[in-house]
Amino acid sequence: MAGRGFIHDKLEIKFLILYITARVIEPIPFDTVLDLTMCDDAIDYFDFSECLADLVKTEHLTLSEDGLYAITEKGLRNSGICESSLPYSVRLRCDKNLIACNRRLRRKSQVRATTEKRPNGTYTVNLCLDDDMGSVIDLKLMMVREDMAKVLMERFRKSPEKLYNQIMNLLLSDEEE
Repeated sequence: MAGRGFIHDKLEIKFLILYITARVIEPIPFDTVLDLTMCDDAIDYFDFSECLADLVKTEHLTLSEDGLYAITEKGLRNSGICESSLPYSVRLRCDKNLIACNRRLRRKSQVRATTEKRPNGTYTVNLCLDDDMGSVIDLKLMMVREDMAKVLMERFRKSPEKLYNQIMNLLLSDEEE
């Protein structure tokens, strides 16, 4: 173990990884599992990597072809049993980090922007914004250049609500204005 902290052995690291993966809203990549697990100063990278690989081998976690980790039913059962053995301060810090992570994951799934090339050489930009109830806006635009399409996608991802509000204001305003 690397530093001072509350996690003292590999079994506790495994408990922590299961605690995290049971609470994220979708499968996550290695780097995200690592960032969330490093909430205790006593955990080092090599122990973490070994524990994560062991959890996949023992079928507590799955690793998809895309490199995303997800908890299994077996992992959920064991996580529920073992989570109380994690130090309270570690769980609190972990929960705080999980809230921020889940917020980013939810936002990423709600705001989507893609582009595809058309046979005539132009591009279609698809801009989608969803909320908890479903689709808020689904807009397709034709762009003549790829660089313009990328700029549109970037700006939409930064502030989709702004575009939505401007469209609504335009459509709902009186023609005289």
